[in-house]
Amino acid sequence: MNSNADALRNNLQNIRRSQEKLKNSFAEIQTELRAVKPRMNNAEQRMGDVEDRIMEITQTGQQTEDQTKKHEHNIRELWDNIKQAKLHIIGIPEGEEKDKQIENIFEEIIAGNFPNLKDTDFKTQEAQRAPYKVNPNRPTPRHMIIKMAKVNDKERILKAAREKQSVNYKGTPIRLAADFSTENLQARREWQEIFKALKGKNMQPRIFYPARISFKIEGEIKFFFQQTKAKRIQQ
Repeated sequence: MNSNADALRNNLQNIRRSQEKLKNSFAEIQTELRAVKPRMNNAEQRMGDVEDRIMEITQTGQQTEDQTKKHEHNIRELWDNIKQAKLHIIGIPEGEEKDKQIENIFEEIIAGNFPNLKDTDFKTQEAQRAPYKVNPNRPTPRHMIIKMAKVNDKERILKAAREKQSVNYKGTPIRLAADFSTENLQARREWQEIFKALKGKNMQPRIFYPARISFKIEGEIKFFFQQTKAKRIQQ
């Protein structure tokens, strides 16, 4: 009987010791958790700051990209405006300007090919060969570039050249052309297929600056900036 009581007491003591150990372990865990929590909060805050910074950088990057595109567009527009009043004379032999100024050659071309314009007082701001240096490997003469004071004057001359179809200088066939940026030149080339189709249907197509087309349909002249719409209507 006494031995059973002793065994029971020993078991109870063991249980109490185990409970005490568990209690101490639990207290230690709580202490550690309390110490870890501020670090976790700090880590969460830092992660939030990083996420905010990533978002800020992303937005800034998008804004920078948008601003870059806007600046590029403005530069192209400015460059196109500069080029808009320029006229290319193509095919004048090299060295022709040694005896006379390019402005005088231009005046001779106007007087010799467009009698109705010879009395017009066209104002030129610049006249030069381009590129500036002669390339000995270039098989064709450099273009003469005339910068007109008025865009309308350039358009009148080009219109007269289109109507005459054949323009000459001292018996040599030459061409008069507008000056375009690379982007606009490519855009105008992309209209050529539609232009030929419209011309074949006698719809009187014309390509205007910088890259739009007009043609006659149902007795009216319509203008288009987008090829898809022009194709849809002319079909």
